[in-house]
Amino acid sequence: MTTKMFKKILIANRGEIACRVMKTAQKMGIKTVAVYSEADKEARHVQMADEAVCIGPAPSRESYLLMERIIQACKDTGAQAVHPGYGFLSENEQFAKRCEEEGIVFIGPKHQSIAAMGDKIASKKLALAAKVNTIPGHNEAIATTEEAVKIAQGIGYPVMIKASAGGGGKGLRVAFNDKEAAEGFAACKTEAMNSFGDDRIFIEKFVEGPRHIEIQVLGDSHGNVVYLNERDCSIQRRHQKVIEEAPSPFIDPETRKAMGEQAVALAKAVNYQSAGTVEFVVGKDKSFYFLEMNTRLQVEHPVTENITGIDLVEQMIRVAAGEKLTFEQKDIKLDGWSIECRINADDPFRNFLPSTGRLVKYRPPEEVGGVRVDTGVYEGGEIPMFYDSMIAKLIVHGKNRAEAIEKMRSALNDFVIRGIHSNIPFQAALLQHPRFVSGDFTTGFIVEEYPAGFKTDSVQPSDSKRLVALAAFMRYRYLEHIKMIDGQLAGHEMTIAKQFVVVTGSRVGSRENPIEIPIRVELKDSTYSVYIDDADGVSRYDIVSNWRPGEICLRATINGTSKVTAQVERRGGKYFLVLDGAQYECMVLSPLGAELQRRMPVKTPPDTSKLIMSPMPGLLTNISVKVGESVTAGQKLAAIEAMKMENTLTATQDGVVAEICANVGESLAVDQLIIRFA
Repeated sequence: MTTKMFKKILIANRGEIACRVMKTAQKMGIKTVAVYSEADKEARHVQMADEAVCIGPAPSRESYLLMERIIQACKDTGAQAVHPGYGFLSENEQFAKRCEEEGIVFIGPKHQSIAAMGDKIASKKLALAAKVNTIPGHNEAIATTEEAVKIAQGIGYPVMIKASAGGGGKGLRVAFNDKEAAEGFAACKTEAMNSFGDDRIFIEKFVEGPRHIEIQVLGDSHGNVVYLNERDCSIQRRHQKVIEEAPSPFIDPETRKAMGEQAVALAKAVNYQSAGTVEFVVGKDKSFYFLEMNTRLQVEHPVTENITGIDLVEQMIRVAAGEKLTFEQKDIKLDGWSIECRINADDPFRNFLPSTGRLVKYRPPEEVGGVRVDTGVYEGGEIPMFYDSMIAKLIVHGKNRAEAIEKMRSALNDFVIRGIHSNIPFQAALLQHPRFVSGDFTTGFIVEEYPAGFKTDSVQPSDSKRLVALAAFMRYRYLEHIKMIDGQLAGHEMTIAKQFVVVTGSRVGSRENPIEIPIRVELKDSTYSVYIDDADGVSRYDIVSNWRPGEICLRATINGTSKVTAQVERRGGKYFLVLDGAQYECMVLSPLGAELQRRMPVKTPPDTSKLIMSPMPGLLTNISVKVGESVTAGQKLAAIEAMKMENTLTATQDGVVAEICANVGESLAVDQLIIRFA
């Protein structure tokens, strides 16, 4: 066994995790090699690496999942070891074994450990043999839909249908009846084969009202294994983690110790040598059950790094090089609180549909004061449709949970993304939800609080008048900017009026429920005093800011104490503001302008009720109907694959298919017509 540190490693991954691994490797003085698909030739991880090797076309099954090409890249560049990151080949025992056979060190657990714990069916059997509490279920691969339904009936609904090789929410469905069990089984098999090349499916009881708590473990080749406290990953949407934090607001020291010791015992049972995660489902009474073990680095590992001060990537590299852990269980600390938000390229206001394209603007918050951004993109770069939707991970560290939440709110307000949609408004809304703030949540939190999905009105501003005042301030600053233009006639220079009317409502610029708010703006000693006159009387907001027209982030101090950062834009005659997830749109007009606006005609939007259009860029993989066929509301019409997920389009009403306007295999743009009804 070697104890000599590597001189060069290859990172068999892409995106933010590839950049994250490179950052630590470079800190350790290790040269890095990137691999990339043709779609990623301009990617950030390619630019960061000392060397880069193209390994194939855009689809991951033709590039990042081809172990022979990655091994050849190691040989061609002289890389002594390979770090798999997460996803792709990170939990592929054959890849780990092939690396070992070729004399390349796999920076992760041994292939035997991956085989034992990376496979959900095998790991559950091992946990049962070790007398670890596990969830009731059927632990053998299920062959047919009929068998799946019968097993689900035997276990008792609800059940969880899971791909044996699954992860990241892919190949996973919850079924509450026979119909959902049959459909979920078919969907899981398809997703699992497309994402992992393994369509084995098993079923287990779904524990209602659970928390998802995971224990980070770290082992070396000398028999030492420690646990690095827990992470609470209960805030999930469709089994995809949204917010993660460490420690958990639910776990007490006794439960933490019991879960940690059980995780260590499980890791020792398979001679685990690297960073890994043992996942548990925890009941209201703090009883916990083993779910699975992820034999790789987790997406949410930074929150553990923040509270322990341990660089997990560095430890993985050192363990792989044969070094012994330099700390024991008693040395593991729990310092403060850390929260991570996954910033994804999807549109929360359109049911989180994938959003791909160019990052016209990309300005993450500054990494100071406990703020960290792990990212694999840059301004002007592309978000391709072939891979997962993650843009970045935003991580904060505070002395306690309240401080961490406040830091995250501020950082989200300061995170600028334009050109594509992101889930930042949704994250901001979650961070101020009373249940999240109190720590009173389960894995069903998002479904319970947003049963109809996330809408523009799902979160209301804590102080809507503050947004009115900021809009008025913006208008005044624009007028000041115009007043500076040269060439005005002497004695006829522009004078800025003090009286304005803020016009808002459900449809700004229309006559649909307009709300008119009279305001007055006065400037004195660089303070803009905005007076709002409404039914509650006159409110005053004193705004101090050096904001200039055209800047996206408006940073201001209001009434001497309240500091805010809002993202603002002027679109034509309208002002658009976002603060703490709340969106506000208005016009700021003169009193005469408001009078004229009332008389403007309203343009009726086109009728698209008989059209099925692509809600996202993606690959059309299936059309389930034919011309002349009668369909009923809820019937499946087509399927689109984007960012490794299959999205089903269903009929919203009964009708007859008049025309099929797109072909299976075609790459679709947003709003491209697929089906027209008579």
